[in-house]
Amino acid sequence: MLSKISNEKNQKGFLFDIIIYISVMFLIREIYFPNLHFIANGLFWSFTTLIVASWRMKVRNITWKDLGLRKPKSFIVTFLVTIGILATIPILIIIFQQLTDIFGLNLAPDTSSQDAVSKFGNLKNNWSHFFTIIPFILIQSALEELLDRGFLITWFERIFSKTSLATVFAVLLQALIFGFRHSYDISERSITVAIIGLVMGIAYVTFGRNLWPLIIAHCILNTASMLGRI
Repeated sequence: MLSKISNEKNQKGFLFDIIIYISVMFLIREIYFPNLHFIANGLFWSFTTLIVASWRMKVRNITWKDLGLRKPKSFIVTFLVTIGILATIPILIIIFQQLTDIFGLNLAPDTSSQDAVSKFGNLKNNWSHFFTIIPFILIQSALEELLDRGFLITWFERIFSKTSLATVFAVLLQALIFGFRHSYDISERSITVAIIGLVMGIAYVTFGRNLWPLIIAHCILNTASMLGRI
């Protein structure tokens, strides 16, 4: 009986943490400093949510090492998982695009390429600007894996721990949040980003819950995206 009460208390505690975290994650984006670069604002948002997540982790006596920020047991496995992620994501995105055309889904088009200029500046033949912003892009990539995969999946699993599908729910929910957070609508971009989050989440729970393959893959994807705008 005491164990049941304790589990229910833990579930409510993790639910409380998620409510705080998600509220801050979305509300903090209402704060935008127009005199600062978009990347600076983005890092401000991410580091704010990182502080909130770290605070709730400390309350639950959970560390980032527990969530997967630790030395990989095998560098070969890390390499293979990273390659697997990088191979799977474009395949699934192509399949999604084909299905969109086949079924005539009327989704808002992906305007990320056009938006990139206003967000990151004109990168066309501008290598000096590329090398100036890419370190911050990589930091942001790593933070997203810590928070969206490591933190959210673990916390959602605790909330749904009474069900046998806790991990499935956790992976799906974090992917949906990840996708929606990037465009605040149901569009080609939000679904594409959700697919990326889904692949990352599945890789996280399937291959030892180590964050490094995900961080490396995410950094490569974002670097390739920036290079495509040069």
